[in-house]
Amino acid sequence: MKMIQWGPVSHLPFLPRLFPMGCTLVKEDDGLTLIDACMPPMAKAIAKAISRTGLPLARIVLTHAHGDHIGAVPALKKLYPDAAIGISRRDALLLKGDRGLLPGEPQSPVRGDVPKQAPFAPDFLIEDGDRIGSLVAIAASGHTPGHMAFMETRTNTIIVGDAFSTKGGIAVSGHMKLSFPFPALATWHGPTAIESARKLAALQPARLVVGHGSHVEHPVTAMNDAIAAAERYWQKKAAL
Repeated sequence: MKMIQWGPVSHLPFLPRLFPMGCTLVKEDDGLTLIDACMPPMAKAIAKAISRTGLPLARIVLTHAHGDHIGAVPALKKLYPDAAIGISRRDALLLKGDRGLLPGEPQSPVRGDVPKQAPFAPDFLIEDGDRIGSLVAIAASGHTPGHMAFMETRTNTIIVGDAFSTKGGIAVSGHMKLSFPFPALATWHGPTAIESARKLAALQPARLVVGHGSHVEHPVTAMNDAIAAAERYWQKKAAL
């Protein structure tokens, strides 16, 4: 299995040609943090990658509650029962199958593969600005109402889940690209995703790691170009 490493950060890509997805391991003083968990068939490969490090899995943190990001969590929790699972307070509702919207949220339907009932219970809830070892949690709503990104502060690597994708060209969540339309089809509210994308680009990351597609080195210009393209896309939609 391929692993792409940047110091303490290792990215595990799966199915790069068919339906690319990936998860990320981060070495911490108390063991490993796994960011996202792909789909159930990837559990064995993720466990193998963990075993290679010789470190325990301390925790799993999730960018959002879609099935292609949480799918392997139940199997991994059985293998690593001491690993604590974290998700945003907002997407913890989606994890329970609750697609309802809160007061003040854009009233667009939640889309994508959300569980009908909770496949597992989180051990802790994540808020914007929380520090989890070397990671800083960043609220990045849009793809889902409680979507999170994580900045790894030692390497300045930003792990953004589906806030951006790079398969078929870099795109903000919600910007439909026929070359890889799936993130857009699963996006709750595109204009909110653009606001979050601006916030992520303003952090000036050295490296962009996405849930679907290859990573990007020195990504800020490409992120800003994708934001501008998404703005044009939504302006055209609004004019129709």
